[in-house]
Amino acid sequence: MTPLKIAWLNLRRTMRERTNLFFLVLFPLLLIMVLGLAFGGEFAPRLAVVSSGSGTLAQQLVDELEASSGIDAEQFDSRSAAVTAVEQGRAEGAIVVPEDYDALLAGGDDVVLDYVSSSDRTAQQMGTIVAAVVDQQSARITVARLLQDRVGGDLDGMLALTDGTAAAVPDVSVEASTSGEAIFPEDLGRFDVGASGQLLLFIFVTSMTASTALIETRKLGVSRRMYATPTSVRAIVAGEALGRIAIAVLQGAIIMIGSALLFGVSWGSPAAAALLMLAFAVAAGGAGMLMGALASSTEQAVAIGLLLALGMGALGGSMLPLEFFSPTMYTIAHITPHAWAADGFAELIRRDGSVLDVGRELGVLVGFGAALFAAAAWGLRRNLARG
Repeated sequence: MTPLKIAWLNLRRTMRERTNLFFLVLFPLLLIMVLGLAFGGEFAPRLAVVSSGSGTLAQQLVDELEASSGIDAEQFDSRSAAVTAVEQGRAEGAIVVPEDYDALLAGGDDVVLDYVSSSDRTAQQMGTIVAAVVDQQSARITVARLLQDRVGGDLDGMLALTDGTAAAVPDVSVEASTSGEAIFPEDLGRFDVGASGQLLLFIFVTSMTASTALIETRKLGVSRRMYATPTSVRAIVAGEALGRIAIAVLQGAIIMIGSALLFGVSWGSPAAAALLMLAFAVAAGGAGMLMGALASSTEQAVAIGLLLALGMGALGGSMLPLEFFSPTMYTIAHITPHAWAADGFAELIRRDGSVLDVGRELGVLVGFGAALFAAAAWGLRRNLARG
């Protein structure tokens, strides 16, 4: 039996299991979609606005809140409805403008605005934006009152004078720019960062769990029966190795092509992305084959394999971009192949890199794969020799 035939049988065996098909095809793409919708791209926190008054100043405040960048304001009919929206997570905060807002301001009285929010960081940031809008109107009214005290007249007239004077004074403009190179470019798609992390995570998880097929082959005596035929040990080991790589490459291709077609994920240079995925698949396949050669039972392989795959994925930047790691943790992360592959995909996706730009990452991943397959081949040969 040739190595290619052994590899093909391993691939067919994996594809026959419906559970494997779910984790190979549907679950990775579903997770990419969920993470992209939840965390990718720009997100504007939602503000519930309650304003039952018909005054000009109250309406101006509502208009300014709705026009504010960074929040998504929506009007509600009552305070209870707005608070319920915050409690149910449909809004991060709520502001209630009193019915007599204009009357109180016209009479020179202080006005208290009721602001309710959740306790997370997003709500706190939105509270800063809301406070800035309120302070802006408060400063405008303060100036109008000072003019009213000096020259008389009604508040509306002094507000018009204040606005006219402010329009004649040059505004102070603030321009924000990025010093050096941005970690995440502005044109980065909302699904792009998460897609590469899920690609690495699922290739490794599937490779580790697919090691159960190799254990079953050993337990059922299939490997020993092949060994008793003219098939050499080298052909058996090579076939099992090719089978592990084929499974990993198949899943990688499904994730990359599927995410590109369904979610518009840009993987950068197609040739470089394909080589990087293939190199990581070699490393993942080697790890899976090593687990299959050394584990004594399928239960042990699944338990240890999942623990290692998820732990290495978390450490290697598959669940959180490496750019968020401390310098020490960033260095430690590179004991895993995931971190090297993550660096490579970051170069391709965010900085339009080429094959030459990810040459070091490719070399390290191939080195990981070679070392793991060498250890796995030794373990499998030893099992075959024991008979």
